[in-house]
Amino acid sequence: MPTINLQKGGKIDLTKNNPGLSRLVIGLGWDTNKYDGGSDFDLDASAFLLGADGKVSGDGDFIFYKNLQHASGSVTSTGDNRTGSGEGDDEQIKVDLSKVPAAVQKIAFTVTIYEADERRQNFGQVSNAYIRIINELTNEELVRYDLGEDFSIETAIVVAELYRHGPEWKFNAVGSGFRGGLAALARNFGLQVQ
Repeated sequence: MPTINLQKGGKIDLTKNNPGLSRLVIGLGWDTNKYDGGSDFDLDASAFLLGADGKVSGDGDFIFYKNLQHASGSVTSTGDNRTGSGEGDDEQIKVDLSKVPAAVQKIAFTVTIYEADERRQNFGQVSNAYIRIINELTNEELVRYDLGEDFSIETAIVVAELYRHGPEWKFNAVGSGFRGGLAALARNFGLQVQ
């Protein structure tokens, strides 16, 4: 089956079109444009497990480089890539839909720039960013969303989300930018940030 390419705002039935699908690899990738800032770009992929209110129930529902696995085992980050160099996915998050707690209605996938303000970096300096969903069992790419060059001053992006629709899971290409980096994003999803 060919990969389905989505545009911003596009939605697709993920499990309905792929019966038995439960183990996913969410691959995120990007390139950084050359510029004179002198610092490496360290982009970080994260996942937020959200209830019906669009908020996390606690810190454990935020999966990132300091909390690599959800207590349920349903969402796992494969770790932090600090340079983004090389081909293919820069960071991956694994999702087992069969283990997602019933209270979790949505999983939001985000990318932020580490120390963006200190390093004077933003997503206007990032190109070829994408998210893709791979069936972990077959290694088949199911869905891909290329973000395009829609960003300038933002330092955090909600890239996409998986969400429940009755018994099925759908995928939504969000592409929504934030200023204020990870802290702004975390507050948006109900976390207390120092």
